[in-house]
Amino acid sequence: MCGIAGIFAYLNVAPPVDRAELGRINDRMAARGPDGSGQWIGADGRIGFAHQRLAIIDLSEGGAQPKKSADGALTITFNGEIYNYRELRAELLAKGYEFHTDSDTEVLLQLYADCGPAMVGRLRGMFAFGLWDSRQRRLLLARDPLGIKPLYWADDGWTLRFASQAKALLAGGAVSNDPDPAGIVGFHLLGSVPEPFTVWRSIHTLPAGTTLVVDAAGPGTPRHYYDVAGALAARASGGMVDAATARRQLAAAVHDSVRHHLVADVPVAVFLSAGLDSGALLGSMAQLGVRDISAVTLAFREFRGDNLDEAPLAAEVAARYGARHIVRTVDRAEFERDLPALLDAMDLPTIDGINTWFVAKAAHEAGIKVALSGLGADECFGGYPSFTDVPRSVHWLQAVAWLPGLGALVRRGMSAAIGAGLAVHPKAAGLLQYGGSWAGAYLLRRSVYMPWELDDLLDPAMLKEGLRRLAPLRRIGAVLRDGGALGDFDRVAALETSLYMRDQLLRDADWAGMAHSVEIRVPYVDPFFLAALPPGDALAAADAKAAVADVPDPPLPAASRNRRKTGFVTPVGRWLQEASGVAASGAGDGKVNFSVASRDWALRVWQAGWTGPLAA
Repeated sequence: MCGIAGIFAYLNVAPPVDRAELGRINDRMAARGPDGSGQWIGADGRIGFAHQRLAIIDLSEGGAQPKKSADGALTITFNGEIYNYRELRAELLAKGYEFHTDSDTEVLLQLYADCGPAMVGRLRGMFAFGLWDSRQRRLLLARDPLGIKPLYWADDGWTLRFASQAKALLAGGAVSNDPDPAGIVGFHLLGSVPEPFTVWRSIHTLPAGTTLVVDAAGPGTPRHYYDVAGALAARASGGMVDAATARRQLAAAVHDSVRHHLVADVPVAVFLSAGLDSGALLGSMAQLGVRDISAVTLAFREFRGDNLDEAPLAAEVAARYGARHIVRTVDRAEFERDLPALLDAMDLPTIDGINTWFVAKAAHEAGIKVALSGLGADECFGGYPSFTDVPRSVHWLQAVAWLPGLGALVRRGMSAAIGAGLAVHPKAAGLLQYGGSWAGAYLLRRSVYMPWELDDLLDPAMLKEGLRRLAPLRRIGAVLRDGGALGDFDRVAALETSLYMRDQLLRDADWAGMAHSVEIRVPYVDPFFLAALPPGDALAAADAKAAVADVPDPPLPAASRNRRKTGFVTPVGRWLQEASGVAASGAGDGKVNFSVASRDWALRVWQAGWTGPLAA
């Protein structure tokens, strides 16, 4: 796990690579790679790479980057881990390729030599990289299928720059921080910035599951090699299986994914909550023979002795599987002390990532460099209310959606009534207008604000342009374009995986983890794992979310099974709300109206400054 950067002056009239600029970009990412730093400039001065190293696989100098192939024709700067690199290495050795290190980075170079850009389809892992082919005079940028590792790029028509962090590109000094209305509107709508936008017009996110080739003519169009809905449709084509078979497939898939995600030359820990998903990871690690496992749990001072405290149940799970349990207690004072650093590390504005910041901080304090996380399980197993709410909304309201103008008329009337004191959530006004389509129902479920509510928050010209370019309903609907006749479960799974998980949860895990030099691995976020699961309808029939408890042997304790999912019912929700200047509701029981808290916190995050001097 690392930070990567590069500059390619592809036009002959462009100035050569500025080593100082490349250094400034790299320095902004120092926390991503405390184990080493490197730069490489091509012989003609037109291409340059930088790298910050967090050593996980091949801890020797053989794993240092940027790395050249033995013949000098290829150079790579790579962020991530390739979990099947040993299998790929064996295949390449059988073909006559030679290796001089034990690193997965060298496997990438040789695999590219063997099959070119198509190599990305062979990789199991999380990755973002830039690879220079001196013979073709071509730069290849690539990002993993589900978007675990970020990659940002900027092109001024002369020179292309890329990096693991958008703020790092700004730190180089040559990329403008002019605002992008599409990204800004996206953040205010959803609480995160939808790819491929950022909040800066000059900086783009390379979409998950794509490659981008840059040659003397400049960057081409990003090319998709993986699509979530298409993958789920292919999985569904295998046919329905009974509940018992579905549970066996689920358990086998989890064990296989955990086994692959343990590939490392340093110990691998686990982030352990009181929930089923992380407990199943710990149990699987123990069942696979891993010893001396460290399990890190967050506790909150306000919850001590309360049934909302996750630490006692997590301790029971840790003891069940023989893990060393590390409990880290956080309070409001620490949250306030960390807030400036947290906002600085936040690479794009987001309303989430706070819990990940603190658990990664705890891991770093304990000397942990790698930890497994249960992120992504709810998207696979139907753990969100959206798996029920969105299909129900579509099926009940799709007939109304065909009546032109009715939904908008009702929305305007209800909005006026809400403004006059009607005690319902402001988003309820849009139920008839939006709830009858998959895209509209999903937007209602996941949005922080709805489009008609942004008039009071954003400049009218910015709002108009941002909505036009973002086209939120069209963008959400496009997720299902290659899904064929997916069932309801898989439709929601595709939406949650491609949007909420990718644009918010994974991005937050990256910046919050890497701010503390901790690599967060996500076994439930793996295209090989998704393909090995039974179809969505079978997962739903087998009650997959509950079945996760039986994945390890011995299974998770009864207390874990019976614990109600609490979501954001933690002091963090109250801290966010109070930090926004709003008194928390339910102060006596620790509960917070997260919808209210997220709105207030979104405004607080935005006020930290993103498109002015503070962002750079």
